[in-house]
Amino acid sequence: MNRLAGVTSPYLLQHAENPVDWWPWVPEAFEEARRRDVPVLLSVGYSACHWCHVMAHESFEDAETAAFMNEHFVNVKVDREERPDVDAVYMEAVQAATGQGGWPMTVFLTPDAEPFYFGTYFPPEPRHSMPSFPQVLEGVHGAWTGRRDEVAEVAGKIVRDLAERELSFGDDQVPGDEELAGALLGLTREYDASRGGFGGAPKFPPSMVIEFLLRHHARTGSEGALQMAADTCERMARGGLYDQLGGGFARYSVDREWVVPHFEKMLYDNALLCRVYAHLWRATGSELARRVALETADFMVRELRTNEGGFASALDADSDDGTGRHVEGAYYVWTPGQLREVLGEEDAGLAAHYFGVTQEGTFEEGASVLQLPQHEGVFDAGRIASIHTRLLAARAERPAPGRDDKVVAAWNGLAVAALAETGAYFERPDLVDAAIGAADLLVRLHMDDRARLSRTSKDGQVGANAGVLEDYADVAEGFLALASVTGEGVWLEFAGFLLDHVIVQFTDAESGSLYDTAGDAEQLIRRPQDPTDNATPSGWSAAAGALLSYAAQTGAQPHRTAAERALGVVKALGPRAPRFIGWGLAVAEALLDGPREVAIVGPGDDPATKALHRTALLATAPGAVVAVGAPESDELPLLSGRPLVNGKPAAYVCRNFTCDTPTTDPDRLGTALSG
Repeated sequence: MNRLAGVTSPYLLQHAENPVDWWPWVPEAFEEARRRDVPVLLSVGYSACHWCHVMAHESFEDAETAAFMNEHFVNVKVDREERPDVDAVYMEAVQAATGQGGWPMTVFLTPDAEPFYFGTYFPPEPRHSMPSFPQVLEGVHGAWTGRRDEVAEVAGKIVRDLAERELSFGDDQVPGDEELAGALLGLTREYDASRGGFGGAPKFPPSMVIEFLLRHHARTGSEGALQMAADTCERMARGGLYDQLGGGFARYSVDREWVVPHFEKMLYDNALLCRVYAHLWRATGSELARRVALETADFMVRELRTNEGGFASALDADSDDGTGRHVEGAYYVWTPGQLREVLGEEDAGLAAHYFGVTQEGTFEEGASVLQLPQHEGVFDAGRIASIHTRLLAARAERPAPGRDDKVVAAWNGLAVAALAETGAYFERPDLVDAAIGAADLLVRLHMDDRARLSRTSKDGQVGANAGVLEDYADVAEGFLALASVTGEGVWLEFAGFLLDHVIVQFTDAESGSLYDTAGDAEQLIRRPQDPTDNATPSGWSAAAGALLSYAAQTGAQPHRTAAERALGVVKALGPRAPRFIGWGLAVAEALLDGPREVAIVGPGDDPATKALHRTALLATAPGAVVAVGAPESDELPLLSGRPLVNGKPAAYVCRNFTCDTPTTDPDRLGTALSG
């Protein structure tokens, strides 16, 4: 056992028995490097990363390689999901120096944490013009011992270059119609009209961009925006990216056609896509969108929920193929022969046709990823259901992929929002209960008595790492969704505590720009700051959205002002790089629409109250906020001074300081909240 024993990160625990003398990211590691006068080898990865496992097996489990590492370096292992700030700072350096990045990330540092040599995956022997990992180790050791001045010069220059990299925030104005129309035009140019999605391979699910497209359609009536959203969602759901048996989405597709995924399943992807498909159903009534939203929600609850009520981070891409080998996709793929073993000859033929399983295979070694191709004709629904049930049962007998049980605050906030809304839309109170359970865990375990968040927990034990901006923003987003669905004011109150910290600790008072770490957080060589989306909404855009919703719910002007100032960057980047600021564009749509504020007043058990509340939740008006409660309730600020109308439950709709005549009619309310 090395120094990783006892940590909460499953990824670090996977390396606890390596012969490498790993340290976690702690000040003592850098003090040890100073004492020994050796560089630090920083290795960053995450639990579901396929190539991280490959490099670990090839190099970190090798006794000879480990002995050299231990003799000449202080070796530090970081889980990028626990320390996104450390990952972001050094990934920026890697990308600036090499033009590319990825994981595993390998960076060599001075004892002052200044980087001087970079890479990602290194093989155990030279390959494809890449040096071997032992060659890299020997080269860095030689440079450190023989050319120290040169190393110091390189490290100093890199740190200075990073410090001088400033973001262009645009101006103080919020984005308007012109910028959002320009963003739509830019997306249209990059849209893959024949396959859905944007750009080429690899293809990632564009969750935040689809939210923008749906909101833009709701506000402007743009049929092109809706078409891109709907077609992309259908192509993803019919492809191998989507698990046709168990529900839920893989991380990305390695090809343009959505056929072969990278099989890891991440909580954040599934939370975001669950919400996207629920919103698509809300906009179009699509039965496919309804099915996928519910199946994805059920997947999260069934396979990712932890004993404590939170949601685990990921399922691995790799699993045992039945021979003792860990193989990517082994749990999910099928050969025609495997179909025959489970289903018999006749049903296997139907299943192969229905799910696109070919004799040659669409993946590797004759195996196929299940898809749902478009077919002519009608299938026997009962027979297909029987095939589905039997295949799912047979798959459950295979060795399952490993699960990263780490609970990440931000991603659980995304799951809370998705499950609360999906449960409300489709009248599934069990999903709302699951959202409440996760939210309760975040309050009980991740939030301290000052409403400061811890980033992670595992098995009910909170981690040592402080929450970053996306944690505060996404958890607040989840709490705000719960407040709208349940009418419980405590969730709005908790969201307010978190967003107060966003304003005080994460916001630059002069420019209104946002940092990814708090002002009192550990100081790295650069304070990370990035307004662009990656796999999840940027903390910057997520904070802007939560601040705007909270201001609409409460009338809090400081929060509205903070949201507007944060959106200045969307004005600058939206037309130029719309694929990478989708959530900021979605928030800007809400700002241009108001957002609308809806108060539903009536007894909670009155069917008329429930009908008005449901109508409000199903409205497509971008970013509309909803409050529901009994007359004279002080549970939510929007209910204040809002009586029944002629003794009946009523809905009040306001935006931009102007209110409509209250109505008791759900149809009139629906019309008032249409785009």
